[in-house]
Amino acid sequence: MVSHTVAVFGSAKASQSDYDKAFQVGRALAESGYVVCNGGYGGVMEASAKGAKEAGGNTIGVTIDNSPRSCNRWIDEERKMKDWQSRLFGLIETGDACVVMDGGTGTLTEVFVAWEMVNQGLIQKPLILYGDFLKRWAKELMKKDYVIFNDYIYFAESLDDILGYLKESLK
Repeated sequence: MVSHTVAVFGSAKASQSDYDKAFQVGRALAESGYVVCNGGYGGVMEASAKGAKEAGGNTIGVTIDNSPRSCNRWIDEERKMKDWQSRLFGLIETGDACVVMDGGTGTLTEVFVAWEMVNQGLIQKPLILYGDFLKRWAKELMKKDYVIFNDYIYFAESLDDILGYLKESLK
């Protein structure tokens, strides 16, 4: 079986419920044989890496060189980028798929850049939205004629949805 990498995007300032949800995502991905990649710092990034490691999985953290923040201890392989733009594209490029959890402007930047890259045909990978805030936002955007939705955008309601879509998409 070929091992795929799934990038998990989400807030560095996660609530306890978002942290727990990200932990479960990381655990489920690792148990299903996926490598978990994220931004390497705290919050959702730490939780998804911790869940993956506790399930015996492997993790990659894409961080910024000379950042005042330290990579979280659950990361196996740290990939340091020169600036935040390189980090953003490094995260998107490393994942064979992206699971996007609720977050702030950084998370929104990640999902919209990845989404536009899919729309422009620059990448072809699943973008799985897994969070109430993101789904509400995206569903509002769906009402606009100038926003493109395609087969790569998926709204997950559960861990089983995420895993099922990944299995189908990453053959």
